Amino acid sequence: MSISFLLTSLAIVATPGTGALYTVAAGLSRGTRASIVAAVGCTLGIVPHMIAAITGLAALLNASAAAFQTIKYAGVAYLLYMAWGTLKDKGVLAVEEDAPALPAMKVIRTGIAINLLNPKLTIFFFAFLPQFVNTKQPNAWLPMSELSGVFMAMTFAVFVLYGRFAAAFRDKVVARPAVVTGMRRAFAGAFAALAAVLAFEI
Repeated sequence: MSISFLLTSLAIVATPGTGALYTVAAGLSRGTRASIVAAVGCTLGIVPHMIAAITGLAALLNASAAAFQTIKYAGVAYLLYMAWGTLKDKGVLAVEEDAPALPAMKVIRTGIAINLLNPKLTIFFFAFLPQFVNTKQPNAWLPMSELSGVFMAMTFAVFVLYGRFAAAFRDKVVARPAVVTGMRRAFAGAFAALAAVLAFEI
């Protein structure tokens, strides 16, 4: 496994995106446990992209503009839905001092949906992984699976760090209503901004 793969993957994972934003928001709104569960969901959301790349579906998706645009705008719509829910202080990102724990599966499902509808991940697995694998060899899926697993492990580790860091400030945040309101609006704005960027990209 090359150092260039590890460094590039780390740079991609550490760059704040929808998954990182969701994990940080979960940590601030619900604490450490919620942030870890959110990180699990976001990591699992990578699996479909990995399978698509390994089985060659990514190439088909890349060749089909209509299919790609469908996923792209589904992602935009979901981010806008997240922005609206956050602004209205509902769901997994509701910030309350004594907020009851949400079912882990609900947090995980949201995390999966966020990354499942992220076309940038499909592009990453289609354009990036093949550079480190001889795709013409008989068992090319083995090294691709290994590298994908490393990428997922890095994603989980970095997101957990983001979430734990955010959770450490939770007590200071929830004790101040004005800060809670501002934070909710900031996250809603961030989700909406990411939706706009995705809509006008590629």
